[in-house]
Amino acid sequence: MATVDKAVAQEAGASGSLSRFLIRLLMKRATVTANEALGDRFRLVTLEGPGLRDMAWTPGQKIQIAMGSAFAARTYTPLTWNAVEGRTCILGYAHGVGPGSDWLRAAVPGSSCDIFGPRASLNMARPGGPLAIFGDETSFGLAYALGQRDEPAEAVTAVLEVGDIETSRSVAAQLQLQGCTLISRQPEGVHLSEFESKLPALADTGATFILTGRAGSIQRARRTLKTLLVPSKRIRTKAHWTPGKTGLD
Repeated sequence: MATVDKAVAQEAGASGSLSRFLIRLLMKRATVTANEALGDRFRLVTLEGPGLRDMAWTPGQKIQIAMGSAFAARTYTPLTWNAVEGRTCILGYAHGVGPGSDWLRAAVPGSSCDIFGPRASLNMARPGGPLAIFGDETSFGLAYALGQRDEPAEAVTAVLEVGDIETSRSVAAQLQLQGCTLISRQPEGVHLSEFESKLPALADTGATFILTGRAGSIQRARRTLKTLLVPSKRIRTKAHWTPGKTGLD
C-alpha cells in the first residue's frame, strides 16, 4: 500500500509540475479588477494585466481561464478587449456547483488568474449577410461581442433559451443588447418548437447561423436548418455544455 501511495504522489507531483510549466509557457497572468452581479448567476468580470496588452483580438474569439491547473480550464467569450490598457471583460453564467461556477463567485477584485488566448472559438469565415445566434445564458457574451462589430451589413439577431426569463431580460437590458429574443426554457424541451419557429424567416434572409449553448438544442436546430436547405457553410456550431458533462471547450 505504501508503494502505491508513493507512486500516486509522484504522479500527482509530476502532473503539478507540468501544469505549472504550461501556465508559465502559454498563459498570461491577469488580475480581477471588478466582479459585478448582473442578476442571479450572471457575473460581469473585468480582468487586467500587462500580458493582455497589444493583443490582436477579434469579436467572437474566446479565452480559457485556468481553474487552478493548466489541465482544468473554463472557456469564456470576451465582450470587449482594450489592447492599450490591457483590459478585457467577460460575462460568466454560473450553472451550479463546479470549478467555473465557483470561480465566478469567488473572483474578488485583487485576485489573480491565468488566461490562455484569445483565439478562435468558431469558424467565422462566412458569406456576407445577417448573423443569427441561437443559444442560451452562456451565449450572451458572444451575442454582445458580435453586435459590437462595425459591420452594419451583418446585423446580429439572437434567440436564446433561458431558465429565468426576467433575470435574462434584465441582463440583456443592462448590456443594451439589441435584436435579442428570449424564450423560457420548459421541461422536456417543449419550448424548442418556439425556438425552431424563428428559423425559417431568418433562413430566408440568407443569414449565417451560429448555434451555441446546450448540445441537445444545437443538434435539434441543426436538423431543422437542414430541412430548410440551409447550406452547411452557413451553419456554425459550438456546444458550451451538456447535462452530465463538464469543461466543454
